[in-house]
Amino acid sequence: MTEPIRDRATRSLPTAPVRHGRQRRSRAITTILTTVAAALAVVMVSTVSVAAITVAQFNANIDVVDLEVAEGQEERVIPTVGEWEGGFNVLLVGIDNDGRQDDADRRGGAVLNDVNILVHVAEDQQSAVAVSFPRDLVVPIPSCPDPDGEGSSYAMSAQPINVAYSVGGLGCVVLTVEALTGLSIPYAGTISFSGVARMATAVGGVDVCVDGPINDRYTGLSLPAAGTYTLDGKNALAFLRTRHGVGDGSDLGRISSQQVYLSSLIRKVQNEGVLTDFTKLYGLAQVATSSMQLSRSLASLDTMVAMAQALRTIPTENIVFVQYPNRYGTAEPYLGKVQPLTRQADELFDRIRNDEPFTLEEGNTGVGSTVNPNAPAAEPTPTPTPTESRPPKNGKVEPEPEPTVEPTESAEPKPPATVLEGVQGQTAADYTCSVAN
Repeated sequence: MTEPIRDRATRSLPTAPVRHGRQRRSRAITTILTTVAAALAVVMVSTVSVAAITVAQFNANIDVVDLEVAEGQEERVIPTVGEWEGGFNVLLVGIDNDGRQDDADRRGGAVLNDVNILVHVAEDQQSAVAVSFPRDLVVPIPSCPDPDGEGSSYAMSAQPINVAYSVGGLGCVVLTVEALTGLSIPYAGTISFSGVARMATAVGGVDVCVDGPINDRYTGLSLPAAGTYTLDGKNALAFLRTRHGVGDGSDLGRISSQQVYLSSLIRKVQNEGVLTDFTKLYGLAQVATSSMQLSRSLASLDTMVAMAQALRTIPTENIVFVQYPNRYGTAEPYLGKVQPLTRQADELFDRIRNDEPFTLEEGNTGVGSTVNPNAPAAEPTPTPTPTESRPPKNGKVEPEPEPTVEPTESAEPKPPATVLEGVQGQTAADYTCSVAN
């Protein structure tokens, strides 16, 4: 079934309590895996539309932050902008208690980076991996320069990754993820969840599948039966925020449910005319620039358009969403939090750093999602067009001669894709449904 669910909310949604940890306040905002929605749809793919906006308009909307470096490190070298060559890394961060949220005046406490998505585009620009770091993943946080230039923080050996922003702003989140992954990250940005809601509307809504009814009183999400729904505005936000309504009720289940939304979003912007609809593209660009805080390296019209040009043709089956390998912690310092699985993480990032292909175990999408039994069948390979014939001559048909092809050096074959055991996720080509709780 297909049932449009439109935004009828007139107030901010309530915030859900958290299963993990002992925070003093609610953290249901974790949802902005949304950030990737913003990122892949806008910062990368649909920002090709930004070329239609004047530079003055563009710059007026952007909130810019400089990425700091740790003491003793060299200043960041920002790649030259132009026709993009090679790969790149972008860190996308969803902030809890962002002052730009609709209910900012009613929220309190530290500002936390509750959603952290690292997007890696391969050197040949034929594949991309988006790694989601659970908010309660316990990791080392390095010494971070104060964004205001007032010294540096102390390094910490075991902290939930979502405290990094409160320690040293966006630059500290970047330094933490760089230390954890071994990747250099010259581009980064944050987005408010209000911006996510507006973006879902600007793109024309996103189709999501659920395998049963979801009624979550914490977020206000009401999907009365199994089926496919078109979500926009705060209904899309409520879907991305829901934790109690999907999987096992945890943040980890919510991440895999959010990937249902993200894979559908990518298919939409690539296949349903979003990239050729000026109104939608202009709206996305305006929402992105007014709802995001960008690193100075990313806050450039040329940079964003160049990224869009590089990414818009990546096949959906080569865009992979994964969770950083993890398990629920059972002993200190991981008790009540999320423990990294070091061996699986090393295998994953070895392949990401070297742009080596990998696949995920079949059906291992995570506890919050499952394969859609009604997924459309793969389209057959088009039949080649037969060679044109010349007009008859002396009663005979003479075939067009084959063109002469100059010999070229054969490309070095790529190694076969490795199946990564224990890594959860899906590709943008996979049709999945959120699992109702």
